[in-house]
Amino acid sequence: MAGAMEGPRVRVQGRLDSSAGAGLHAPAGRGGGAARRSRVPGPAPGGAELRFPLIVHCHLRWDFVWQRPQQIFSRLAADHPVLFVEDPVAGDGEPQLELSEPFANVVRMVPRLPHGAPADVDDQWRLLLPLMEQALQNHPLLAGRFHAPVQWFYSPMSAPVLLGRFGARGTVYDCMDELANFRFAPSDITDRERFLLSRADVVFTGGYQLYESKSRHHPTVHFHGCGVDVGHFGRARLASTVVPARVAELPGPVFGYVGVVDERLDYPLVEALAREFPDASVVMAGPLAKVEQADLPDLPNLHWLGQQSYESLPALVKGFDVCLMPFALNDATRYINPTKTLEYMAAGKPVVSTAVADVVRNFTPVVEVARTTGEFLDAVAHAAREPDPALLREGIARAMEASWESTVATMRGELLDAVLPVRAAQAGAL
Repeated sequence: MAGAMEGPRVRVQGRLDSSAGAGLHAPAGRGGGAARRSRVPGPAPGGAELRFPLIVHCHLRWDFVWQRPQQIFSRLAADHPVLFVEDPVAGDGEPQLELSEPFANVVRMVPRLPHGAPADVDDQWRLLLPLMEQALQNHPLLAGRFHAPVQWFYSPMSAPVLLGRFGARGTVYDCMDELANFRFAPSDITDRERFLLSRADVVFTGGYQLYESKSRHHPTVHFHGCGVDVGHFGRARLASTVVPARVAELPGPVFGYVGVVDERLDYPLVEALAREFPDASVVMAGPLAKVEQADLPDLPNLHWLGQQSYESLPALVKGFDVCLMPFALNDATRYINPTKTLEYMAAGKPVVSTAVADVVRNFTPVVEVARTTGEFLDAVAHAAREPDPALLREGIARAMEASWESTVATMRGELLDAVLPVRAAQAGAL
């Protein structure tokens, strides 16, 4: 679940298509500024056998929101070259691959298919597969870097065609959401997930409900929920952090949300909050996905800010008197474990949420959970009027114990435990 917005970018990019070689040029940074190099943490101890490459197959865009995949691979990149393969997008001309390095040791691959390309997902990947294999052999960003990789899937959609390709030594399925329950989910996604689960060496889940569900179908499942960049979001507690004017100038108190604006939010609840407190301000900051602006509640004190940069989030959250998690309770939210929970807590803010199962299990009593609209409105009013210092301190302490660094280190250990025996068995069979 997204709790943060657009992340850092760096370095070179190029293109490989079915009719020409790759050309390289230096990209501009987002917003027209110069691109900057991102820092990668120092590598963990271990030899070359422990630093195998990773090929990630992800339905999320690297530059959409800075969330679980970006948090994980920006850290794993200290020890493993990462190729981040996104789902195809529409393009012109021949099928092609756009390649760039948005983060040090992370190469992003965006496949582009022409209008009129096959509608079937498997046919699309079969069309792109020769280009991918050619790029891995010849492209300057890839050549020589991705021998015997581990494949890491976030979506099962490409698995029937791509799983086991590229000389892969092992397979990871990192299930961060129950994608089958999302709006516009492909009708065969459950069958594809069964295929992936039957062949994965290790499964990670982003929520405890997901852990219970996937453990029924795989013997090696590990629950790794939200991590948090405490140093980053802790900036919201610094006197030197300046709240952006568009929030600082709003009438208070300010009730705020950061994250993707999609079918998982309870829009009647958001509207009820704005109507109940007409002298307060309700701020909803995040990109729209699968919803239209025209369908959102429109009130004078309800402010839809759109996508925000990851760097700007601490200053934005500092301006909130109460942080909101106004999720609808539906199939799309049954398995979520919102990343923003710990981010809000690291910022030292009171948090009010609807009764999402993983929030109830993992974050009460620091997070005030409401089960009805009336309870939610009362909880927000109480949190704004009388924030509990003891709970705020507990929230900060819990956030400090849940860093992404410790989460990723544990995941890497479990990855090595699952994959290295497989590699040894493969070598022994030769």
